Amino acid sequence: MLNGIPSLETKKLGLWYGHFQALRDISVAVPRNQIMAIIGPSGCGKSSLLRCFNRMNELILGSRVEGEVLFDGANIYAPGVDPSEIRYRIGMVFQKPNPFPKSVYDNVAFGPRVNGFAGNLDEIVERALVRAALWDEVKDQLRKSAMQLSGGQQQRLCIARALALEPEVILMDEPCSALDPVATLKIEDLMRSLVQDYTIVIVTHNMQQAARVSDMTAFLMMAEDRAGVLVEYGPTSQVFTTPKDSRTEDYITGRFG
Repeated sequence: MLNGIPSLETKKLGLWYGHFQALRDISVAVPRNQIMAIIGPSGCGKSSLLRCFNRMNELILGSRVEGEVLFDGANIYAPGVDPSEIRYRIGMVFQKPNPFPKSVYDNVAFGPRVNGFAGNLDEIVERALVRAALWDEVKDQLRKSAMQLSGGQQQRLCIARALALEPEVILMDEPCSALDPVATLKIEDLMRSLVQDYTIVIVTHNMQQAARVSDMTAFLMMAEDRAGVLVEYGPTSQVFTTPKDSRTEDYITGRFG
């Protein structure tokens, strides 16, 4: 943490889609330059929580948020805060690789171009691809269509596309669910490398992945009214070895979920 301030923090966060409450009373603090994993059964609100961190839920008609989401200590839902600016500083990588039907180069350069960057795009593209551990594989194929890359390469390209905007936080929504084990390992290694410079929040169904890559783990469940609630949050080593709640242990050991 910088001066004791978490990179991201939620305080009594609630989320509704119309009349349905998707999240209730979620309070977590994500330390700077650490990876937080969000785990839990399907439908418990993991992705909804992730999207609260960069106001993506606002793109869904009828959604509304109560409570606070703090980014570097400031509430991103406060009046006058530009959601576009928040999404610029808090990048997102989705479940399935979604490269644009453009060249490798144009995929990475897309964000800076849209935001009016007038400097050396070649440097930005190379730096982002190097950070995404993809440069050596594509440096001689920058004008090749991104659609011709393998699934794992496409996902790293999407990470490079996010990095090109120089975000401070990276959100990842099950980034390995569509990948084979070899590609998954590369993404996990990449996450551990990137966390030196970024704060990362990842949603995953893979317990082994959460245990391998994350520093902090949040376990969510559905309450009786189907709202997602936080059962336990703490250091990953503690949550996985000595969970404080029996429901956490039951989920991690595969007794339900």
